[in-house]
Order: sequence, then structure tokens, then C-alpha cells
Amino acid sequence: MCGRFSQQRPASELAEIFAAEPLAEELEPRFSVAPTDQAHVVVQRPERRAITAYRWGLIPHWSDSAKVGSRMFNARAETLTSSAAFRDAFRRKRCLVPVDGFYEWHRDGARRQPFSIARGDGRPLALAGLWAGWRDPADDQVIRSFTIITSRPNDQMAGLHDRMPVIIPEDAWSIWLDPDLADPAQLQGLFEPTDNIALRIWPVSTLVNNVRNDGPELIVPIDPSGADAAPAADSPQPGLFDGVAGG
Repeated sequence: MCGRFSQQRPASELAEIFAAEPLAEELEPRFSVAPTDQAHVVVQRPERRAITAYRWGLIPHWSDSAKVGSRMFNARAETLTSSAAFRDAFRRKRCLVPVDGFYEWHRDGARRQPFSIARGDGRPLALAGLWAGWRDPADDQVIRSFTIITSRPNDQMAGLHDRMPVIIPEDAWSIWLDPDLADPAQLQGLFEPTDNIALRIWPVSTLVNNVRNDGPELIVPIDPSGADAAPAADSPQPGLFDGVAGG
């Protein structure tokens, strides 16, 4: 699954990376974006590709309440075409969620150690997303929201968790965003786990467990042998993950 991520780049920088127009108001750099938060996404509109801000947690257009979105922050790739909540969005409303990294927790007995996962080259990860628009009957306001698609882990993530967000490679961004490409069969191959993008995976403080905490200290590498240990002096830069003890 993917229940938390960091998004530190401004919309203007994301616009350059994704060849898009920045249509969203700038958001503060955040190191712990959680479901129901606003976050930048990349969408394809008829006249242009755009960086905008949607709420995390998809609210299907037929929902009675926005509350359902707090449970729909992830969508399983295996059930997209059969899910009433996601199948329409999968056909026509796909987006990219640019993240500087995402968090995952590894259970070792009673302890759950958080890890941060990012690209090895420092570029943002483009996660596969779906979006929807929902009209609030109370005030007629339209809320646009998104979910992140997850699939089986690749070899780099397999020792950490049994799910991971789908990462869309740069050469497939246009295909994924194309609203006229409505045949799901043409997109299924993107859900297959691949290690083509090298990831850096490193342990971080349990400060990230509390959604109220937000700051660069959340991504500082620690020595996982001690609870909330100080940053690892011998490894100030996270290295490529090659397994988790006890996994």
C-alpha cells in the first residue's frame, strides 16, 4: 500500500519536469502528505497537460458523502476494472502523482519500522493515479480527488512489503495520461513489477508515524538497531536497499 508520501518540489518545478503548465497554487514543501490532504498531481486536459492540486482519497461521483474518500487512498491494480469506485476513472481519468518519496512500514515482531523510498537519481517518482470529481450536495462545490494505484512489489521492495505503488516510467507518461486511450488492456503491462528504476530505501524515525509531524527530519536516515536512533553517522546518504533483517 501507499499511505504517506513526501512532496517537496513547487508546482513550477514539477511543471518543467513533466512538460506541463502550473495551474495549482503553490503548496508548502511537505514531508508527510496523508490521506485527505491536498497534493499536486499531473493531469492531461484537452488543450494542455497541467499541474494541479487535488485531495488525496478518491470520492466517486456517485458517493453520498466525501467521507468515503478517506478509505480510498489506494486502488489495487488487480481489481480496477471490476471496482465500482475506480473502473470509470481507470478508463478516462488517469493522473500522475509526483512524489519525492513515499513511506512504508516493516513489521519485526511488535515493532513497525518506517522506511522512506525514493529514486536513486533524486528525480521524483511518477506514481500511477486516478482522479474523480464529486459535487457536494450541501453547497454545490466540486471536489476533485485522487487515489494511488498499488500492485505487487518489485525485487527491491519485496523484503519490505507485499504491495507498492505503481511507478510509471517517463516513456509511458503520455500513454498513461491519454484520456482517449480507454482500453484497459493497453495499460495492464504498466502494472507488472519492474526494477528498471533504481530505488533508495532507508530507515527513518518513527516521528513519521504521527501525521501531525512534518519536516525534513522525517527523511533523515537512522540506525534501525535502536528505537528512534540518531542519524547514522557512517551513512549520511541513504543507500540502495538490499533486504530487511527479519523480513
